[in-house]
Amino acid sequence: MVFVSTRARTRLSAGCLALAAAAVLAAAPALAQGKTYDGKAVRIGHGTAHTVVVTDAAGHATAIGIVFTAGVLDGLPHATKTKDDFPYRLAMPRQGPRTAVNHVVMDWEANGHPPPHVYDVPHFDFHFYLVSRAAQMKVKFKSENDSGSPAQQPPAELVPAGYVMPPGTAVPQMGAHAVNPAGPEFHGQPFTATFIYGYYDKQLTFLEPMVSIAYLKSQPDFAAAVARPAAYSFPGADPSAYSVKYDAAHKTYTLMLEALAPAAKVVGR
Repeated sequence: MVFVSTRARTRLSAGCLALAAAAVLAAAPALAQGKTYDGKAVRIGHGTAHTVVVTDAAGHATAIGIVFTAGVLDGLPHATKTKDDFPYRLAMPRQGPRTAVNHVVMDWEANGHPPPHVYDVPHFDFHFYLVSRAAQMKVKFKSENDSGSPAQQPPAELVPAGYVMPPGTAVPQMGAHAVNPAGPEFHGQPFTATFIYGYYDKQLTFLEPMVSIAYLKSQPDFAAAVARPAAYSFPGADPSAYSVKYDAAHKTYTLMLEALAPAAKVVGR
């Protein structure tokens, strides 16, 4: 994706962050009593990755994520003159509860992507699509700047406070990206992990954590609140937090969308 710098309209409140953190802590006992359902593993680099859905004791989904082995970070494709983005599709688990997520795509960005000095480092884009694969493949734009067009700008209630969707973020077979310019990577700090929202045809169609390879190789133990919009385009439970963690005992990484909570409002349906 491409980003054209713009000033954030608002910033996340400390109260919102505290609420999301509290939700994660409140969910912890239930996670221990529930089950984990695994999707089919896909080969990536020298390792494998698969989706997971975690439930509480009552069988309700409390977290959705990806588990991948440390080998995924090695043996990845190198960029060429014509290709530097390598997508890997991960199916959701066949068993367990259905969630708001239809499918997941891990996009290996070998050279990163614009804007310069922000996201132009090797990283993974973890796309959690709320629409079908067929709908995703039909996404098209006249140019990357279509994201700044009024025809693509989603209703304000679908965009979290502090996020903007500027020109230059429209990507075919994906969507237009909304970012939070208050993030540290836009203020001189190295990019580690961030959370992006994706849209198409005025609907919220995907959730996208992004994590740099350098940060993954540091074996992080990271968790942060997710700014939620006032409304969603599709019913279901959506994350209030996300995490990126390394398990040294099993030599695996987990990227999780956590503290799932139902959409307070669904619009555009």
